[in-house]
Amino acid sequence: MNDQTPEPRGVDPWADLRDLTIARVGLGRCGDAIPARDVLAFQLAHAQARNAVGATLDAATLGLDDVIEVHSRATDRATFLQRPDLGRQLAEEDASRLPPGAYDVVFVLADGLSATAVTRQAPGVLAACLKALPGWSVAPIIVAHQARVALGDEIGERLAARFVVMMIGERPGLSVADSLSLYVTANPRPGRADSERNCISNIHPRGGLSPESAAEKLAWLLREALRIGGTGVNLKDDPSAALPSA
Repeated sequence: MNDQTPEPRGVDPWADLRDLTIARVGLGRCGDAIPARDVLAFQLAHAQARNAVGATLDAATLGLDDVIEVHSRATDRATFLQRPDLGRQLAEEDASRLPPGAYDVVFVLADGLSATAVTRQAPGVLAACLKALPGWSVAPIIVAHQARVALGDEIGERLAARFVVMMIGERPGLSVADSLSLYVTANPRPGRADSERNCISNIHPRGGLSPESAAEKLAWLLREALRIGGTGVNLKDDPSAALPSA
């Protein structure tokens, strides 16, 4: 005999899980198909992701003063998507526009795979980061077009900055199309490996990191990178990892 009480009709067993994630969980069905509202929501998310990948970055919309705009060697969006290697190299004509100085850090706002993310998130994140780094010498803000993460290495080297922070649009997904990442690299120069960087990801307003939280993490990483002499696999973003072992 089954002594378990059957679940009442109308109770959604997935409701509690949905409250914890923006993933598509327990979509339900209408006959043999997914409900129309969920199909339409999926199609909208897919369209937003495609639009984010194809969007271009307009520096004027960022509301920042005295920025320097540069381009990679990918001359257009199609080339950028098909030739990642060109997105990692600075256009020759832009190299002379980056004079070296005594800078602690340079911030590069780069379109990456979602210019939408940079347009929406980067100004607020940048303001929070600058506030979290009092006393740091900051290079002119760079806006980079058709840019991959490694483009920041050459930019940082030409400016003679101790660190480069690549503020770049993440590859959009079907939950978030405007998520921003920060890639931190010490002593930037072409040829740096991804293992020599640290990443703060998922900066967006729908359950992601807030600008203030991202800035707090970045400031901690930069200070800790100064202490240990570099970024990458030896630098953990958990402050407890920096404590001396017993």
